Amino acid sequence: MFLQKAFDRRALGRLAVASLATVASTSRLTLTARADSPTSSRILKTLKIGMVKVPGSLEDKFLAVRRAGFDGIELNAPGIDVAETRAAIAKSGLMVDGTVCSTHWKVRHSSPDRNVRAQALKDLKAGIEQTSAVGGHTILLVVGHGEDGPESEIIPRSIENITQALPLAARLGIYIAIENVWNHFLYDHEGPMNQSADRFAKYVDAFNSPWVGMQFDIGNHWQYGDPAEWIRTLGKRIVKLDTKGYSRANKQFTAITAGDIEWVSVKQALNDIGFHGWCAAEVKGGDEAALKAVADEMSRTLG
Repeated sequence: MFLQKAFDRRALGRLAVASLATVASTSRLTLTARADSPTSSRILKTLKIGMVKVPGSLEDKFLAVRRAGFDGIELNAPGIDVAETRAAIAKSGLMVDGTVCSTHWKVRHSSPDRNVRAQALKDLKAGIEQTSAVGGHTILLVVGHGEDGPESEIIPRSIENITQALPLAARLGIYIAIENVWNHFLYDHEGPMNQSADRFAKYVDAFNSPWVGMQFDIGNHWQYGDPAEWIRTLGKRIVKLDTKGYSRANKQFTAITAGDIEWVSVKQALNDIGFHGWCAAEVKGGDEAALKAVADEMSRTLG
């Protein structure tokens, strides 16, 4: 019932938010491509800060990432030193395109404890503010976990909590980018390999906001469904991508090109929905040479 009411509200509001969503997509995603960008395609390369195993200051790390062929980097928020980050951006020319919520696995919006939910909201708002302060446009969010209750409870509970951050996200122009992860939520963890993304699509739609979308992780659900079909189902809800490899044969995550994901069909699906924007690597990482190898794998699969 909660989702049905939300869908009805979304249908009524779709025309009103369409122009805002278009402006947001143009200003925050497409205009981030610069003339001096290492990436010439419509996919801009970024990666998680935890992948960067380069000694030295944040500036040293940013410079190494830039030389390795990346356009941007994702930091963890809350927890950003804004002044240090701005200085590293200025020296390196590397953008902070977005962040990952640093507390979302343990402090969850789906928790039955209202105090935990209050802290999750506080952390999300702080993350949004820090993301904006360093020039980013997305904050990746794991919205909850199935261990917090049945979906009939955690869907409305998490939506109600996250919705309270939307005025701030809209004011600062920051997308709340929901990631599909192995959190026993919106898919059947013990289920078959032919599951669809319909539940994720309905969940995003229930927010009735252009500032909530998907940071679709291509590798995360290859165990449970075809990523190309999930991309087509999610369509314009996808505001950003994550990428990693996965082997269905061995049931384990891998380097981007080491698994058995069907990258040709993934790339065609992205073309079909007209995706252009940022893709974040989420793999092992390493020194500058290792990061360059990751950037090269991204080019071979999606470039």
